[in-house]
Amino acid sequence: MTATHDDLVRSQFGATANAYVASAVHASGADLDTIAARAASAAPARALDLGAGGGHVAYAIAPHAGAVVACDLSADMLAAVAAEAKRRGIGNIATQTTAAEALPFADGHFDFLACRFSAHHWRDAEAGLREARRVLAPGAPAIFVDIVAPHTAALDTHLQTVELLRDGSHVRDYGVGEWTAMFARAGFDLHGITRGRLRMDFADWTRRMRTPSAHAAAIRALQQQASEDVTRHFAIEPDGSFTIDMVLFEIE
Repeated sequence: MTATHDDLVRSQFGATANAYVASAVHASGADLDTIAARAASAAPARALDLGAGGGHVAYAIAPHAGAVVACDLSADMLAAVAAEAKRRGIGNIATQTTAAEALPFADGHFDFLACRFSAHHWRDAEAGLREARRVLAPGAPAIFVDIVAPHTAALDTHLQTVELLRDGSHVRDYGVGEWTAMFARAGFDLHGITRGRLRMDFADWTRRMRTPSAHAAAIRALQQQASEDVTRHFAIEPDGSFTIDMVLFEIE
């Protein structure tokens, strides 16, 4: 029987949970510092780490919040988050296994929400954003961070292709225009955009997701035959490492 998209996500990330907890790319960054600073300013009673992955957003928010819920589609991932929170001595993080598109929380339950490097895996990003808006109290701050697609079609196609080859649960890295339109339709007001670049070490990037060797070879073949524009934009290095665009959106 063919697996659903959610089944594929669970399979992909359940097997790699500890790698994401330990990932240096996910455990640090100016965007994570911004999330912590905004949480410190908001001092929320109840905060949500939406699509928690390795839990790094939850760990950053926890010192500034009364309680944090880390939610994710993968129960195995959340088990790794709970274990890491215990190891760090963090006692105010709870976990909830759920899809972003169907959050089991009351309207307006949270007064702070952050989502980092998750939405490009969601089956229906707009539905997830509508749910985020529903469970967030009116006027409460939210931050979304994700990889974003370039405007140029050739660059966009290259990015989506290598992402899918690396990880079969990838849906789409949305462009900034797509994000802003989805926020508006979900009922959010956009207050700030911070752009950045993120270098991906090829060996670590593929190892973390246990990318099949044939798929990794296909990615390298695409990189090696890429146009000058693609090679320059993604700063493709001889070993396959490359750099991608990311954006931090501040909304409420």
